[in-house]
Amino acid sequence: MRLDESPFKAPAEPPNSRSLGCFNIVAFWFGLSRDVGRIAYATSGFGLMILKYSVEAGLILLIVDKLYAPFDFLNPLLSTRQEYLNPPAPEWLSWALIIWTLPFLWIAVSMSVRRAADAGATAWFGLLVLIPGVNFIAMAVLCVLPPRGLVSFVGRRPKAVVDHRVRSALLGIVVSVVISISMLLISVYTFSDYGVALFLGTPILIGTVSAFLYNRPHPRDLATSLLVAEVAIFLSGAAVLLLAFEGIICLVMLLPVASAMGLLGGLIGYAVATVTPSRVTALVVPIALLTMFGGAEHAFRPTPEYEVVSAVEINAPPEQVWPHVVGFSNLPPPPNWYFQLGIAYPKRATIDGRGVGAIRRCEFSTGSFVEPITVWDEPHRLAFDVQSQPPPMHELSPYRHVHPPHLDGYLRCQRGEFRLIELPNGRTRLEGSTWYEFEMYPQDYWTLWSDLCIHRIHLRVLNHIKQLSESRN
Repeated sequence: MRLDESPFKAPAEPPNSRSLGCFNIVAFWFGLSRDVGRIAYATSGFGLMILKYSVEAGLILLIVDKLYAPFDFLNPLLSTRQEYLNPPAPEWLSWALIIWTLPFLWIAVSMSVRRAADAGATAWFGLLVLIPGVNFIAMAVLCVLPPRGLVSFVGRRPKAVVDHRVRSALLGIVVSVVISISMLLISVYTFSDYGVALFLGTPILIGTVSAFLYNRPHPRDLATSLLVAEVAIFLSGAAVLLLAFEGIICLVMLLPVASAMGLLGGLIGYAVATVTPSRVTALVVPIALLTMFGGAEHAFRPTPEYEVVSAVEINAPPEQVWPHVVGFSNLPPPPNWYFQLGIAYPKRATIDGRGVGAIRRCEFSTGSFVEPITVWDEPHRLAFDVQSQPPPMHELSPYRHVHPPHLDGYLRCQRGEFRLIELPNGRTRLEGSTWYEFEMYPQDYWTLWSDLCIHRIHLRVLNHIKQLSESRN
């Protein structure tokens, strides 16, 4: 980049348009049509990083009253940031930070791809900014690599070409399906890890590769590139289902986040394919590094404990409610469609003994919870540990028996508790709590589903106890 050029202006820009308006900066950050030199890349990258950290640290300090340490912001292990988002932090905070991160993520990819091309390197090198730990090294390298003057993006637009469009789309989809199966085998069956690399990294790779190959050998339009990326996501899920690696329920749960990440990948693949010639084989390095990061994240991240609380009010005094809390008769078949699809639901509860040390058994559709009593405060509080538990669901599948690894030990109920609070006029507020760990990441997404399911299970039990208690009035 020449010294007389603005770092936020394309080299061929007319002299009378040198003003740096907000529109020019936004187009430079988010677009794909301007060269990115070393100065522009360094000032934008580190300036936006400081902005992102400042806003996040201020929000966390204001809401959670914790100081967000710069080291935790830069730490490649994403799990170190979870402590700032655990209760008492509100649930919306983590989602607000995710939404806040998305534009920064695209700016990083867009500018890194163009900076790599400007330096004469493969555009795939820019994808290293997506891999925690490696991203800072990649950014530092891109800040110092000199421009080669081989590519100019000014006025560059992909030409619409219809020849071999279907063949290119099919090639991209097939390669993407192979990548998805490979990442599943490596993450789950090698590292026993349902983590960020699998649920976020893999959909991005699927969208990237499918859109990239669709735009080879000729650039095509963005809309159909994104469509190909989404079809690749859907067919990758279908392949996982047909190969009996997973069931329908969890694939449906994954679909919203996978679709969003697939669109991001489609944008990346389209960007790489339309800015400079690159070989898809160069993706081997980012894929290998992403896999290694998944293994490191699994080895070092903590697993926080979550609590779900549900409550009902009963027209009966605590003394009348207590016997039905300790053990209750058969529940009617569940009318709820989600239970009928395979989510585990309670059927009855029995108890052997009385007081602390008694064994309570809560039978579910998938097996029995064994619950040693730890607190017996009749008729106010009953608490218990979970000694053993059944699978959380029966997976829906075209095959008779499908039992993916995540059904064994990834969702771990630790303990539970009933609290009977006396209300005026002989009424009772009955509260039920479950404390559990969930070793599937990103937890902010998966616990939305687990909290919802556990809450529905609570309500099924609490409403049954309510009906039994009030029937005696």
